[in-house]
Amino acid sequence: MLNNTEKTTQYEWGPFPFGDGASVLDIRYDPVFKAVFTRDTLKSRRALSRLVSAYIGKNISVETINANEPPIDDLRQRYLRFDIACKTETGETVNVEMSFNPKASELVRLEYYVARLFAGQDAHGKIKEYSDLKETYQIAILAKEKFFQDDDLTHIFIYYDSDNDISLGGKTRIITVELSKTEPVANKPVEEMTDAELWAVFFQYLTDEARRDKIIEIIDREEGIAMATDTLINITQDEIEYARMSTLIKSELDYQSGIVEATRKGYNEANIENARKMKADNMPVSQISRYTGLSPEVIDGL
Repeated sequence: MLNNTEKTTQYEWGPFPFGDGASVLDIRYDPVFKAVFTRDTLKSRRALSRLVSAYIGKNISVETINANEPPIDDLRQRYLRFDIACKTETGETVNVEMSFNPKASELVRLEYYVARLFAGQDAHGKIKEYSDLKETYQIAILAKEKFFQDDDLTHIFIYYDSDNDISLGGKTRIITVELSKTEPVANKPVEEMTDAELWAVFFQYLTDEARRDKIIEIIDREEGIAMATDTLINITQDEIEYARMSTLIKSELDYQSGIVEATRKGYNEANIENARKMKADNMPVSQISRYTGLSPEVIDGL
């Protein structure tokens, strides 16, 4: 049950809330992002509601967070992507992902998942028809790569007839946020930033000491960001939770490093994926190497 005892008032942080020289977990890492926005507290739920509202362009309240994989504390599946599947109080379905190192195939992947999310709604029965289907949003926050060559921080994709300049105006939306494009936005006065820009700058520069004053301004201005920060503080101050997050981050970076090394050596993704599955099943490294052709060093990094 959600903890409803917390106040939702605005915060005036004063000094940087983590303290000078304190180690701050980078919220751009998948496991930290999920931990902040899926806690069973009013602050975490409110922060998620404000984040989603900023990017879909209307005020919503997240009613439920659906079971999704992997659970935040499941170290056996730590190589998988972390996402947040949720539903608003009026029935819209939303999937939110933070991708620290998105692959080149990321955009096709987003098409696939928004289609799955939309088709997952129940449209059967005598009292239902297709017009009853609710809007579906796939929000992808891309930390490292620049996918589009323009300077726009956010893109919203819908079905579109490019020859006739006509939008189908359907009920699915893919929303991308490229954090690599935030520097010009970060130089704007905070009061001139949109809600979507405030969140992007917060994600990108939270751990950047040179931008600390700007981050404090943003925390003081946007209630949802203040609540996300408060949740992150609790994780940081909890030694067990902090150690768990650190382990997950290290595992994620080790996996990414293994993928990069394998790719540079010319191994195809199918071999890498097969090796990852074999390793998850505790198959000996020597056998994995024999079946996939990957070196033991590369397999250890997966």
